[in-house]
Amino acid sequence: MDLQLTGKHALVTGSTAGIGFAAAARLAAEGVHVTLNGRSKDAVERAVARLLEQVPGAKVNGAAADLSNAKGAALLATRAAEVDILVNNLGIYEPCPFEEISDEDWFRLFEINVMSGVRLSRHALPAMKGRGFGRVVFVSSESALNPPAEMVHYGMTKAAQLSVSRALAEASKGSGVTVNSVLPGPTRTEGSRAFTEQLARDQGIDEAQVERNYFANDRPASLLQRFIHPAEVGATIAWLCSPLAAATNGSAIRVDGGIVRSIA
Repeated sequence: MDLQLTGKHALVTGSTAGIGFAAAARLAAEGVHVTLNGRSKDAVERAVARLLEQVPGAKVNGAAADLSNAKGAALLATRAAEVDILVNNLGIYEPCPFEEISDEDWFRLFEINVMSGVRLSRHALPAMKGRGFGRVVFVSSESALNPPAEMVHYGMTKAAQLSVSRALAEASKGSGVTVNSVLPGPTRTEGSRAFTEQLARDQGIDEAQVERNYFANDRPASLLQRFIHPAEVGATIAWLCSPLAAATNGSAIRVDGGIVRSIA
């Protein structure tokens, strides 16, 4: 399917690995000029080289910026006004008992997971509206709907993204700009791979068994019963960014493997 995105320009935050990289690669394969982002210049350069290997001839460049603070976001925002597509993918998580989460940790996750997207969207939306076309996608999580007891502060930021996304869609009514969020479930990122590899070594079993045990015992509601591949989430993001998805606006699209039981 031709997503009709050739010639568009996209900025994908936190895109040196995982879902962000997968979304960027899928957009590049659709003819989009993609700007990759990460904190480290070296990591960004490696990601650019990797994407060019994966999508020969892709139009891609990198922009290193630390979006955990307003200064870094302002640096990257100078490029955001030029983009047709903004994918607010950057996010971090950390398991921690509620009683041990400090004020600093609450604010740190909010600053990175929520405010990075708020700042870039604030800069990008006026130009998108002026051009009569734009796509903003917030990469949230099924944790927005299933708040995890072991990561209360993370779940809060993912729910906040849904609220921001819907409100920005309302504020863009009739402009040709859409704002949506996607809610991935447990995904086979570099972090989850390291986790299962370590468990396999500790328990003396193979990774496939670790994965089966995880979904049987910790995520039994999953209908997929395996980790989601980043490319599966990236494909949904790419579709939402296309003109074909013009009627999907202000929505929270689940790519969660069926882990959320609600049908609404």
